[in-house]
Amino acid sequence: MDKRYDVVIVGTGAAGLYAAINFPRDVSVLLISKRELPLSNSSLAQGGVACVLDTVHDNYKLHINDTLIAGKYKNTLSAVEKLVKEGPADVMRIKELGVDFDLNPDGTLCKTLEAGHSRHRIVHHKDSTGKAIVDALIEVVQTLPNVDMLDNALLYSIHKTLNGFYLSILRENKPYYYGCNYCIFATGGIGRVYQYTTNSAIATGDGIAFAHMLGANIRNLSRIQFHPTAFAADKDRERFLISEAVRGEGAVLLNCNGERFAFDYDKRGELAPRDVVSNAIAREAIKTGSQDFYLDITHKPADFVRERFPMIYERCLEEGVDITKDRIPVFPCQHYLMGGIDVDLNSRTSIDGLYAAGECAHTGVHGANRLASNSLLEALVYSRTAAQDITARLKKYGRRPLGLEPAHRPITGRPIPHGFRSKIREILQDAYFVLPKPEKYEESYREIEEIIKQLFSENYEITSGFVEAKSIAVVASIILDEVREGNQ
Repeated sequence: MDKRYDVVIVGTGAAGLYAAINFPRDVSVLLISKRELPLSNSSLAQGGVACVLDTVHDNYKLHINDTLIAGKYKNTLSAVEKLVKEGPADVMRIKELGVDFDLNPDGTLCKTLEAGHSRHRIVHHKDSTGKAIVDALIEVVQTLPNVDMLDNALLYSIHKTLNGFYLSILRENKPYYYGCNYCIFATGGIGRVYQYTTNSAIATGDGIAFAHMLGANIRNLSRIQFHPTAFAADKDRERFLISEAVRGEGAVLLNCNGERFAFDYDKRGELAPRDVVSNAIAREAIKTGSQDFYLDITHKPADFVRERFPMIYERCLEEGVDITKDRIPVFPCQHYLMGGIDVDLNSRTSIDGLYAAGECAHTGVHGANRLASNSLLEALVYSRTAAQDITARLKKYGRRPLGLEPAHRPITGRPIPHGFRSKIREILQDAYFVLPKPEKYEESYREIEEIIKQLFSENYEITSGFVEAKSIAVVASIILDEVREGNQ
């Protein structure tokens, strides 16, 4: 073992970083980033953080109710109540830590409206709130004497012992081994299981796959949110998001004929929850025989659009679209995971000592569909909760012996053949997208199981490609198993 810590946190998005900040300085923490520190789904979050800060015009009950409506009342009520009631304090905490939220002329936090919300309650930094949060938290974490950070470090194995875990990490093509009493998975989403996603390149469901292999309960992994307005690039697997906030500021959806159609499917029109709008686009595509759809905000003053959405404006301009003059081509793609590693209100998984927070965790907050801008709030509330719970256990039990270190398999082996990941993505994209195809579930599941059998039986070289192929295969298998059994 190269070194042991009290806690190892896997993932450096909002959840992983905020968890690290919430440990006392006498708790030793290792923070592992799969790639560069700023690269995470959190960094790509545009809209903002939903929280009740104005109790004159808003209240907890309204935010809870909006969350339940969006989640089709399949949410865990106690988890939603915890999120909504505790969240505002965490938002104010990260503001104090340096997150530069947009302010009104009077110095109060600027709040916008997004689909599914009954009040203006989303605080933001322009249209790059996630990046503002992650960048600020990284700066804070880098000053903490009790936290070590490893970037470009790939977790490729985790072993449970009586009192903790041994983790195997690949860095610069060399294996390193670390021990800890407690581990937090904050590994993000599963977007790379699909052909097209708004997620970052690292979103391959690694934490979920490792937790599953440890025997942790995985719940509702088939509850996947497809965002209705991703930029419709021709070839890019990673599609940048045209934020919910653009529709919140008055943009309208148009079909291939330049006609508004959202109200034909739901009385809330463009401001219906994401799953409703995605379904409307998918059904309209069948009706019109075209996948050409557009978001139009050209009726708003150009200066307002550029000021409110500078990142989206610049990214679209790179694609030859001036959103102050041109319609934005959009189409649904994979965006967010509501299910994941099942946790309780203390962020504990079913494996003793293992915690999960952020998108990889299933808290029950989101139900069947996430309400816009609840995700960053969930990452903050439940990662802080994990840190507090672990801290209490460390105070009670102290640093316990880990037990016998396992034998480590060599990282050498034969190269993994090309094509596994592409095949998995094709299968899931075809069988389980916005309008699922139940008739394909059984065959698709069998195909994925054959891929898993090969990946786990052969002695392949341990590389990022191999680890990620295993992760997305396991994730795809769980999803298809859920839907074919009707356990959604």
